[in-house]
Amino acid sequence: MCNRIAALVVSAFVCAALLTGCASIPDPYNIIAKQKQEIKHLNVRLQEREKEFETVRNSLMRDLKSQIKSGKVKIESLERGLVLTVLDDILFDSGKVKIKPIGKKTLIKVANILNADCPDKDVSIEGHTDNQPIKHSGWKSNWELSTARANSVLHFFLDECAVRPERLRVVGFGEYMPVSSNDTQKGRQQNRRVEIVILPENISKVETGGDNL
Repeated sequence: MCNRIAALVVSAFVCAALLTGCASIPDPYNIIAKQKQEIKHLNVRLQEREKEFETVRNSLMRDLKSQIKSGKVKIESLERGLVLTVLDDILFDSGKVKIKPIGKKTLIKVANILNADCPDKDVSIEGHTDNQPIKHSGWKSNWELSTARANSVLHFFLDECAVRPERLRVVGFGEYMPVSSNDTQKGRQQNRRVEIVILPENISKVETGGDNL
């Protein structure tokens, strides 16, 4: 199968070169080799990320076991960091930004782990909504709602959980980074969320200047 794919890629490059009248034909085998190397490098980085966040992930899995089992919380190790997704119905009433009691209990568990297991890592708090227009809640758009909800989580971490402020940042994405289709109720529920992203050390250093200055 791999040989057939490689042959198709070679044929595509040759045809493209002939059609465009290129004097020289790029070596598709070199391109394929580079792509394989990039994939290998990415896999290594993901494995390193898994190891870097192993303790934090295990703690979150333990303390948020019931929420994870119910599907209200999800934990993923991605290239951008360890992503904790909390659906909005745990945290907020519809159209509101005041954190509900059950949401506070969940965030306290998260903050305790942030302070104990990864006290030096930066954290991005990212608000997301579905694509339903704002009608009754008074917000100008989903941008404002998503940002305000992320800010509510940030201030709860600061005021109630003693997370250091220099570690935190807030982003509001509105409806523009969905993880599911907005055509169904279930999909819209998945899109209404707050993501708490524990950032890798190297990303934190690059973004704040770090050793590159």
